[in-house]
Amino acid sequence: MATLNYSSSLSSTFYLTGIPGYEEFHHWISIPFCLLYLFGVMGNCIILHVVRTDPRLHEPMYYFLAMLSLTDMGMSLSPVISLFRVLWSISREIQFNICVVQMFLIHTFSFTESSVLLAMALDRYVAICHPLRYATILTPKLIAKIGIAALLRSALPLIPLLVRLAFFRFCHSHVLSHSYCLHQDMIRLACADTKFNVIYGLVVITMLWGLDSLGILVSYAFILHSVLKIASREGRLKALNTCASHLCAVIILYVPMIGLSIVHRLTKHSSPFVHIFMAHIYLMVPPVLNPVIYSVKTRQIRQGVLHLFFPSKSSSILM
Repeated sequence: MATLNYSSSLSSTFYLTGIPGYEEFHHWISIPFCLLYLFGVMGNCIILHVVRTDPRLHEPMYYFLAMLSLTDMGMSLSPVISLFRVLWSISREIQFNICVVQMFLIHTFSFTESSVLLAMALDRYVAICHPLRYATILTPKLIAKIGIAALLRSALPLIPLLVRLAFFRFCHSHVLSHSYCLHQDMIRLACADTKFNVIYGLVVITMLWGLDSLGILVSYAFILHSVLKIASREGRLKALNTCASHLCAVIILYVPMIGLSIVHRLTKHSSPFVHIFMAHIYLMVPPVLNPVIYSVKTRQIRQGVLHLFFPSKSSSILM
């Protein structure tokens, strides 16, 4: 029986969903999505180029920012491809194995982004609370180890969860709720005992997102405690201003993430448009807004971007 289930799952075809009720406008709807995605890719590529080429940005904070840009692009690439296939009426079909790979990439990069935000919070903690030891603590070697650990920590726990999907029979409707594959969406279609997937999934989310968010809160508690000891008001504001971009990035990731989880678990009978709207905000907004926020709020990044596009003018400004 396990062999039959395994083979039938691998040969299953699922059907992605566009924007329900707006099928005749899919081609027009694809235009803002395409512009958003191109804007996000361009912004993140600019951040990566500026960090790589500007020696002044070869510091831990900007290395972590480069990691954030890479995870942003990795998280949005796969779902955007399938979204455009649906909106451009190329195909709504997606094979089971491709769906699992897409699911793995989305969840891995989503968890990795959360881990990178935790690393950035620790970076701000060391910079503000232990400024004299900043360079000796956050060495390039340690930063590379943190990046690899964040990726492995996010990917490895997903393997048992996704492997079990191959042993499920999907005898209900094969129509997914979104234009890309999510684990919580697929297990609803299974005619099998999905208790392990549900419980294990909640444990993984709690251990990854939960511990990351707790670590970020604890880091900022120590940061705030240290900032309040600064005598001058200007000094306190300057210290807090270095955290503004990171706090915005945390809000941009966690608010849509929590909203999507609430929509999936507590509002099962709400309009499909609500589910799809939240799902696309979750994947499209962080890659678009993070480069904008860091370019606007971080002086060094802003100067690097200006130097990239206006080398003569930015040189005169810096002088």
